[in-house]
Amino acid sequence: MITILQLFFRLEEKKFGFIMNRRKSIEQFLSCKNVVIAGVSSKGKGFGVVVYNHLKKAGYNVFGLNIKGGLLNNEKLFTSLDAIPFKIDAVVTVVPPQQTEKIIDEIILKNINHVWMQQGSESEKSIGKCISKGINVISGECILMYAEPVKSIHSVHRFINKLVGRYPN
Repeated sequence: MITILQLFFRLEEKKFGFIMNRRKSIEQFLSCKNVVIAGVSSKGKGFGVVVYNHLKKAGYNVFGLNIKGGLLNNEKLFTSLDAIPFKIDAVVTVVPPQQTEKIIDEIILKNINHVWMQQGSESEKSIGKCISKGINVISGECILMYAEPVKSIHSVHRFINKLVGRYPN
């Protein structure tokens, strides 16, 4: 018998009509070391800042992207991918879907092969563009459930996903 949690996760997994989140794609993304976080606030608040700080503490070379620029902890926030003078391996989007669509266009131009669209930042159009260009795209998943060390509520969420069979194999 299927539980309500299992039903919810299965419906969420099929939200865009195809399943993208497999373990191999996630591992490929997490093996990238130079990662841009799109949607980092210069005010030091918001989920983009949480992702930025988590990945930085985990040893990634992170670059913050904020269309208005600014600083976070005395580190420059870049206004576009083109403004980043370093090698970029991957991008995490933590912005509204319309902004993600613009960022995907930049990603395609810069030949970046890995994108993680944090929940709420994805759209069918963005995902479709990535697929059509052969970009490894992850959507519908929270990066904090996969980027070690997984802490706090994210470890509980990961445990529940494993329990109900939603955690990618």
